[in-house]
Amino acid sequence: MKALTLLFLRISLSGLMLFWGANKLLNTEGSAAISEKYYLSFMSAEALLYLFGAVQIVIGLLVLVGLMRRWVLPLQVAINGASLVAVFPSIIDPLGWYLEGTNLLFYPSLIIFAASLLLIAFQREDRWALDAMHHDNRRTVQAG
Repeated sequence: MKALTLLFLRISLSGLMLFWGANKLLNTEGSAAISEKYYLSFMSAEALLYLFGAVQIVIGLLVLVGLMRRWVLPLQVAINGASLVAVFPSIIDPLGWYLEGTNLLFYPSLIIFAASLLLIAFQREDRWALDAMHHDNRRTVQAG
């Protein structure tokens, strides 16, 4: 059950990375507006949006199939962590009782960040990742 749950978590988190990456490539105007509002215009330049969108898609694909997890999962945590920081007021006060401009819809950023950390913590139990399968096959051949 744990391996299937980790597979489902990896698929769903990679989907998020893939969709956000595709959005940067296909909707640069909307992505620039998001950057200007939440990321201090850091990613507003069109060339940066294309670059970061492509990087997110590559990371999403690698997370999806479970390759290079040693490097890709921390990158995913960093990206999701940056998003969490960008909407942090909405994490502290999702209903806007004390802080203005917060939005309940951003609260799942905390859950996404926690799920990203979980993939790292249980990396060895994720048997359906391609690099884990490859490692297990090498171990079987060496033992035989």
